Amino acid sequence: MIAPAPEAVRGTPFGPRLHAVATYLKTFQALSYERLQAALSDLFGLTLSQGGLMYLLRRAQGRFRAGRDAAIATLRKAEVVACDETGVRIEGSNAYHWLFHSADAVVHTPSLTRGAVVVREMMDGHRPAVWISDRYTAQQGHADEHQTCLAHLARDVAFVVEVSDDPVPWRLQLWLGSVFALAERVTDLAASKLSAKRRSLDRQLGAILATPSRCDLTRDLQAKISRARDQLLVFLAYPGKVEPTNNGSERLLRPAVVQRKVTNGYRAMWAVEGEAAIRTVADTARLSGANPFGAILKTVGA
Repeated sequence: MIAPAPEAVRGTPFGPRLHAVATYLKTFQALSYERLQAALSDLFGLTLSQGGLMYLLRRAQGRFRAGRDAAIATLRKAEVVACDETGVRIEGSNAYHWLFHSADAVVHTPSLTRGAVVVREMMDGHRPAVWISDRYTAQQGHADEHQTCLAHLARDVAFVVEVSDDPVPWRLQLWLGSVFALAERVTDLAASKLSAKRRSLDRQLGAILATPSRCDLTRDLQAKISRARDQLLVFLAYPGKVEPTNNGSERLLRPAVVQRKVTNGYRAMWAVEGEAAIRTVADTARLSGANPFGAILKTVGA
């Protein structure tokens, strides 16, 4: 007969701080297993195999599931939700890293699809008052109102201004400049003033969109903006709550993009799911002023 292993050897000889350090370096500093091995050896004189590191990271990742679930529950109560996604390789296939955030929660989630089903599953029937995103079709129709990212439109307009002599794109660029200037002081103005400015800006835009043009790029731009016209100035009805751009989502996605470029993706789904949970907890804690390592250490040591 083989005796069961003693209880004392079933755990790990490493404490929460080492788990937190390894998790932080792997997730937020994008270290490979080889470089993480070297860092732990140089800093702490600790020799670990890559397999040992993998198990250490998997143990730590399990601690973040409850925090991720709490962030999702908070997101599903939010009045305003912003969303974006970026490509990533998972297990050798093209996949996507999705990002959802509100005033009180940030949620990262991996998916093999870029379809609207990801949004529906994440929101689980909750319909916010406002959704902020780009014009991608899968991002449409998930809230009572939609704020299209004006930064995306500004880049499209800037391109046509550069390659065309048509005056219409230039007028659109000036119009967007007025909108961005208004956005900077939106919380300083009374609701009646904002309503009047919204009507004025909409009239100006209508005149620009109705201007005839012989330039194909201009006509395409006019058509694109016309389709999103009711989504351009929604932020004025929610001063301080709705941003005119989706730059907040892009900033929150940037570390994941850096990770993708450094590592070229993930070999296993458990790795990307675990990292998404860690980023969810750390980024949500950052909304309250906590730093990523502090949030990781607190979670691992709980």
